Amino acid sequence: MDKQNGNEQMSKFAVIGAGTIGGILARKLAAQGHSVKIANSKDPSTLMDFDAKGVTPAWAAEALVDADVAILSLPQSAVGSLSENVLYALSRVPIVVETGNYYPDRDGRIEEIENGLTDSEWVSAQIGRSVFKAFNNIGAMSLLSRSEAAGAEGRIALSVAGPAGPEKQQMMILVDQLGFDPVDGGELKDSWRQQPGSPAYCADLTATELSNRIRQATAVDIPKFHSIRDKTEAVAGSEKQRRFIANGLLR
Repeated sequence: MDKQNGNEQMSKFAVIGAGTIGGILARKLAAQGHSVKIANSKDPSTLMDFDAKGVTPAWAAEALVDADVAILSLPQSAVGSLSENVLYALSRVPIVVETGNYYPDRDGRIEEIENGLTDSEWVSAQIGRSVFKAFNNIGAMSLLSRSEAAGAEGRIALSVAGPAGPEKQQMMILVDQLGFDPVDGGELKDSWRQQPGSPAYCADLTATELSNRIRQATAVDIPKFHSIRDKTEAVAGSEKQRRFIANGLLR
C-alpha cells in the first residue's frame, strides 16, 4: 500500500471474476488510477480484449500477488472450486471483499446458508479467512452509471458489512471514491440485511434511506426475504445491458 499523509492507501487490486459486476469495478478502479489485475476461470488470453486502459489480465493466483485488495465477484457455486494456489494467494492479501449473492436455482442448495449462515459467512468459511461484503446490493447499470461526487443530491449509498476496524474504514473510503455514499452494514453476520430479497437490495437508496432499511430489517422477515430472493433473476441487468457493457458501449 502507498502511504499518503500518514494513511495507508489501497492501490493494487485483484478482481477475481470478469462478469458484469467484476468488470465494472475493474474499469472504475482503473479510472481512479489504481493498478488492477483481472482474472476469470480461463486463460488470461480470453481477457486480452478487455476494454479498459490500466486493467491487466492474469491468472487468478498471479493477480493476487502483492495485491492490497482482492475482489471476489463470483457465483457462490464457483467459490468452492477455487484452487489451492488461489486460496493460498488469497490468504496473503490484506483485504478481501466479496460481491456475490446466493441463488439456489443457480448455485445449488447450500445447506449452511439455508440453515442460517449469511452468504458471505459461508464464503469466508470456504476460503478460510475474513471478508467484507460490498457491491452486492446494487444493480449493474446503477453501479456503472449512477456514481456521483460526494455531496451530490440523491447520491446512492452502498453498505459495507464486515469486521470493524481500520480495514473496514478503508473499504468505506473506497466506496466513496467510486462515487457512492458508504453505509456501515454491521458485522458479517448482519449482511443478510443487504442480501437479495431484503429491502436494501438493488433499491438505489440514499445513505439515510439505506441506513433505515438496514436497521429496520428483522430476523423474523428472513423467510420472506428468501422467498423474494428465489423469484429474483440471478444476474443483475438485462441481456441487452450486458452486451452493451461487454462491447464497451456503456462504461
